[in-house]
Amino acid sequence: MSDELTGPGTQTRRALLAGAGAVGVSVVLAACGTGDDDALDGTGNSPSAGGAPSPTGSPSAPAKGGSAAALAKKSEIPVGGGKILADQQVVVTQPTEGEFKAFSSICTHQQCPVTGVDGGTINCSCHFSKFSVADGSVKGGPATKPLAEKKINVDGDDIVLA
Repeated sequence: MSDELTGPGTQTRRALLAGAGAVGVSVVLAACGTGDDDALDGTGNSPSAGGAPSPTGSPSAPAKGGSAAALAKKSEIPVGGGKILADQQVVVTQPTEGEFKAFSSICTHQQCPVTGVDGGTINCSCHFSKFSVADGSVKGGPATKPLAEKKINVDGDDIVLA
């Protein structure tokens, strides 16, 4: 095969490969971002975009009977640990016996979902930020802003968004 044009409207292999390489580089650069935590308001929303909440940040739909669907059972949340509910973008924690907290499960550094709760911290494996299970504060960077707190209610054994 040669790099010559074979007819009107066709590109050379070299031009095609160069274009594909440029697209690949732009995707990698976009994924790295600026690292500017101030670009978002802690909820995943850009202040310049009006700060309107995204549909994924809204409370769960009410279950039959008019009450909100349970995020988790109290028994599912270990003391000093937590449980990530990716579909709700929430992490529920139990810092001390009987005390339950909830936070956004989206890291404030580059908006990756957090991936684990271990050793008293909520952990993001994208860039290794760590947040307190007690108050969502930053325990290890590169994140500089805490996880946004979510309001919850404990109803019997159920933990629900408020």
